Amino acid sequence: MGTAENPHAGQGMVVLDIGGDIGALIVSVPPSMDGVEIEIAPAGHRDHEPDEGGEWWIGDWHSDHHHAHHSSHDTPHEHASAWPHVAVMSRPLAGDIVHAAVYPGLRAGRYELWAIGTVEPIVTAVVEGARITEVDWPTV
Repeated sequence: MGTAENPHAGQGMVVLDIGGDIGALIVSVPPSMDGVEIEIAPAGHRDHEPDEGGEWWIGDWHSDHHHAHHSSHDTPHEHASAWPHVAVMSRPLAGDIVHAAVYPGLRAGRYELWAIGTVEPIVTAVVEGARITEVDWPTV
């Protein structure tokens, strides 16, 4: 088993720096997906060469992100060939625990999301600038 990419992720508040044409996306998922990594790409780009967010994901989320890792929920992969992704984390909210993947700093646009190791996008979301978009992952 490899080391966690960010062992402190999910242990505090998430800061969202939004404004202008930059928004954020929160994907609520079933508790069974805790720890699953969800990739994201602009809609229609899934078949293109993966990039590190380029002009559509603002920030330094990807710094030195070139190691293989494994978890109980996904298959081994090299991040250099993967689309940007975040892990589902359990987060306290109003006396409850919710499970979500948070994508800060996305340019306004339409995005497709899928769990690492799957073939087809599962969720499509439209992110608006200066707003937080919330979507639900379908339950199976």
